[in-house]
Amino acid sequence: MRRFVCNSWHLFRCLLNVGLFRIYQMPFTPLHMGPGAAIKAVLGQYFSLMVFGVAQIAMDIEPLVRIIRGDSLIHGFTHTYIGATLIGIATFVVGWPFCQGTLRFWNFITKPKFLRWLHASSPISKFAAFSGAFVGTFSHVFLDSIMHVDIHPWIPLNEGNSMLHFISVGWLHLFCVGLGVAGFMALFVIFVWNKIAIKI
Repeated sequence: MRRFVCNSWHLFRCLLNVGLFRIYQMPFTPLHMGPGAAIKAVLGQYFSLMVFGVAQIAMDIEPLVRIIRGDSLIHGFTHTYIGATLIGIATFVVGWPFCQGTLRFWNFITKPKFLRWLHASSPISKFAAFSGAFVGTFSHVFLDSIMHVDIHPWIPLNEGNSMLHFISVGWLHLFCVGLGVAGFMALFVIFVWNKIAIKI
């Protein structure tokens, strides 16, 4: 057991050295879901949180690849607003049908009576997919522009980043987590209320 713990600690230190867990480099995809949950709670069926999530993953593919390769530049073209526009289009075109298929599969496996309460009641509309994709990519660039020094969101118009350190990284993380907690709590209450309302 002691040897296993020592080996695990050694592996963790190696991962630290290559930068996979450096807080200033690691893609914080889950933190971006916080604002998305709050937006979903407000806009409801007009915003797809699933497509929003796909957009977050798509945005952080480039930084993850760069971290694994050990590049000095972590956030490149995808973290510009032009790059975010292109990824938004790709997310809308590919992510929308993917999420629709995922919902259909989810409804299929929740067909048994004791799981039917977990059914997704409505498909994702085109508008909801569009808003989820583009709010996802643009908000990702906006939030990361506050945190990361290697982001130049307005390239090729200019190389400046006026949002850098607009607020501290700690407050930014707290903001995202706070919105996430509030948003998911609101979504849970809405979900329960809708189930009760259907039974009533």
